[in-house]
Amino acid sequence: MKNLTGQNFIGQSKSSNGTTIFHAENPENKHPLEPLFYEATTNEIHTAIEKADQAFSIYKNKSGLEKAKFLETIADEILALGDTLIQRACAETGLPVGRITGERGRTMNQLKLFASVLKDGSWVDARIDKAQPDRQPFPKVDIRSMNRPLGPVGIFGASNFPLAFSVAGGDTASALAAGCTIIVKGHPAHPGTSELVGSAISNAVTKCDMPDGTFSMVHGASYDVGMAIVNHPLIQAIGFTGSFKGGKAIHDAARSRPQPIPVYAEMGSTNPVFILPGAIAKRGDDIAAGLAHSVTLGVGQFCTNPGLVIHQDAEAASNFRSSLEEKISQIPAETMLTKSVCNAYNKGVENLKHHVGVKAKSSGIENNNGYRGTPQLLQVDSQYFHDNKKLEEEVFGPSTLLVAAPNKSEMLKIASQLDGHLTATLIGESDEIKEYADLIDILERKVGRLIINGYPTGVEVCHAMVHGGPYPATTDSRSTSVGTRAITRFARPICYQNFPEELLPEELKSDNPLSIKRLEV
Repeated sequence: MKNLTGQNFIGQSKSSNGTTIFHAENPENKHPLEPLFYEATTNEIHTAIEKADQAFSIYKNKSGLEKAKFLETIADEILALGDTLIQRACAETGLPVGRITGERGRTMNQLKLFASVLKDGSWVDARIDKAQPDRQPFPKVDIRSMNRPLGPVGIFGASNFPLAFSVAGGDTASALAAGCTIIVKGHPAHPGTSELVGSAISNAVTKCDMPDGTFSMVHGASYDVGMAIVNHPLIQAIGFTGSFKGGKAIHDAARSRPQPIPVYAEMGSTNPVFILPGAIAKRGDDIAAGLAHSVTLGVGQFCTNPGLVIHQDAEAASNFRSSLEEKISQIPAETMLTKSVCNAYNKGVENLKHHVGVKAKSSGIENNNGYRGTPQLLQVDSQYFHDNKKLEEEVFGPSTLLVAAPNKSEMLKIASQLDGHLTATLIGESDEIKEYADLIDILERKVGRLIINGYPTGVEVCHAMVHGGPYPATTDSRSTSVGTRAITRFARPICYQNFPEELLPEELKSDNPLSIKRLEV
């Protein structure tokens, strides 16, 4: 394809020294896509990381306004790619033009949102304890602290968001905003999209006079490329979105280094939905419609699709289940992201079928030319669910598991035994939600985002969003991979004691030249 070289970005240079090559594939028709891409060698990765470390000494001291302009320029350069980016991303993922266009907008907007945080400057959490030389019995020294960037960061692109969680996605935006330099491993399912976005960031590096090594991007279909980044001693943190298996391997490797480093891995979730009996009795058909849409949105390939639904088994629940079965059966099979994603989904559903009953399956026309995911609804009773912990595990794709509970106490028992998830949802009438306050109390310990009378699909990029949760949803429930709070993942507090004014960072100087919010005592 025009403009694509298949090469790696080693800072501001292009490189293709490797002998291992691979190509992208169109999941809609299984056709290979040109060009061939060169998997990065160990030496190329080492050079990229060394450049990142050298660039960090300069980039970390760029002002908030300079870094903000850089992020905004990246957004502008992504937009300037025009239809070339949209067409390539659609070809590599099977996702429709509208979805990719919307995701491009989200990618640009989150870059600009982090730019606004940098312009404000208060994210550094500046704290100033002024000296009290006359304090008795001991004088108090001048102590000031603020957040400072960690260093070079390794970022892994995700398969299901080729733009918003990839080369210029949320991890990139938050790490660059914090003042870190980055090395991105582009996802092998969409290397062309990765290269195009990489070129946009590279152009922004030049236009904004950022140091060579601020950004690098390497290709790789093998395990070795990612682990070469994770294990490099100059890398100070990792951002990852993907499978539990992949995230756990990266986390374990990072903990085994001579210098362990933080890994912020978002590894999936079944996002349980609890439907209360009053809501089912009053609006069961509407709930069934909303739930069917949420389960199958994006062919079930969002990390927030509801894969687990718990409801009380009353008379009205039978009508609700029938309505949900009908709606699921009417949703056609659609193209999934890759062959491996489709195969894993089919295998996951088949494994579930050994334990549970199939209530509905899409009757849509199958297209054997592509990798298609068939929506399915499965069901099990609560006792069997308790006895088979594996039923809680994510099946990435357009299916969900209904769990029928006989009463409220059984719903509470299910909630208390859940592992960590990204979200949990309560659907109920106003009065009964108050009666289930104890359910909310339990779920608060299980997830990062609680939802009432909505659906978990659709993650707003904003200041208050928390997209994270207790293990195994993520490796660190104290952070988020979406929203401006994500910037703190790639920074650490540093204290400056008895520093003369001229040596203090601008954020900590006594006259507050940046006019930011600070805690001063």
